[in-house]
Amino acid sequence: MTANSLSISQEYPPFITSKRRQLNVQIAQEEVYTFFIKIVNTMPPDDVLREFKVVFIDGLDLQYSHSIPRIYKIFLNDKEQDFYNTIKRCAYILINTWKTSRKDKYIQRLVNLFDIKNLKVKANNFPGINICKSWLENFINSKDYQEIKLFAAKNDEISKGHWTNRYTSYLLVAQSVNENNPREQQEAARKLYKQIKDKFKFELAMYIARSQSAVSSTTRYKNPSVLGDNALRLIKAIILKKGAFSHENIANIFIKQTQGQTLEQFKASIEKYLFFSVDHQELVKTLRQQFAEILSLWKKDYNQEIITKELFLRACNRVIDCFTTENGKEPSLLFILLLSQGHSLTLVIILLKTILISRNSRRHLEIKIAHLIHYYEKYPEDECKWVINFMEIFNITFAIYAENVEYNLIKMEEDESSNPQLNLDAYRVFSQIKVDRQKRVSSDS
Repeated sequence: MTANSLSISQEYPPFITSKRRQLNVQIAQEEVYTFFIKIVNTMPPDDVLREFKVVFIDGLDLQYSHSIPRIYKIFLNDKEQDFYNTIKRCAYILINTWKTSRKDKYIQRLVNLFDIKNLKVKANNFPGINICKSWLENFINSKDYQEIKLFAAKNDEISKGHWTNRYTSYLLVAQSVNENNPREQQEAARKLYKQIKDKFKFELAMYIARSQSAVSSTTRYKNPSVLGDNALRLIKAIILKKGAFSHENIANIFIKQTQGQTLEQFKASIEKYLFFSVDHQELVKTLRQQFAEILSLWKKDYNQEIITKELFLRACNRVIDCFTTENGKEPSLLFILLLSQGHSLTLVIILLKTILISRNSRRHLEIKIAHLIHYYEKYPEDECKWVINFMEIFNITFAIYAENVEYNLIKMEEDESSNPQLNLDAYRVFSQIKVDRQKRVSSDS
């Protein structure tokens, strides 16, 4: 341990002395957090890792431990959950700081500190040591620790393993808004979410460009989806709907037309809007009927109220619930109906149209997607192909309609068909970064 590290280590005694232990556990926890916030911003990462090991691990990983590490004494009166919360937040204080400064390799080293071999060896004469060992072992086997390991993985490693790992970004959204998580974890989750999303958008744009070029190699930028060769055709079909009847234009018209409506009128309007120009008319008839029945029961007492911005948002969130999961645990009937009959794209477009009229519902939608992932993660990949197909289409569609990327479909050759959808091979996709109009005007002037 360095001299600087040792001098800072001497700050431990105030929060672990007998007098401090008599104080509120929360006060002791705050002093621990303050300590780690200080050292992670003033000490080299290797020294910070040594301090973390000194506080939480040293002593417990020795076969002949006979003294309880001092920090554990704060929690020994049946406060295992308080210990969990403390070690978890301390870990995220380090993770969040190192993520910001791009020192990811030290996050991996933090995870490696928990690779302890001797925890299961009992110290027969020291029952207190056994309690502490069981706590740390329980933490290592917990979901909390698995989430910590996620932040240590490289982007190309995150999607490996279980099939749901490909959709980790949605689980990160759920972490970032969970108020039971420490704020450092929420912030780290937001950063990693953005990193994964940006990587997907970049890889998708490069794959599109490379796959349409006869002289470019497609090996450098692989297809970020698992749809194979169908991905490019799907992308063209999604982009094709442009012009006066584009999803964006229809959404803007809907927003203007529903101003001043009552909630009851709005329910009828959004039903028409969502199913406008949807294919598979027989399916649409069944869907509209079930959707209308569900939505009509929602907040009936407010039916004659003029819809406000808040009510508009809540109504759109309710629409999302209807088409994903209503209780946050199981898929909704409409979700199962659409996907089981192979209409993933129809469902994705309905969800997209909802977000286009209510951008603030995006996070609510992604949390619902996270709930669906948690529901289906207990099933093997072979049994979830229709869910995976939906997720892949969802990812591509929302990447195409991302605010900072614009995709356009350009006709490269003439065809005899009056319906361009019949010959998508005649078109090429071009993407470019959108420029903020206000910034562009400012820079031009």
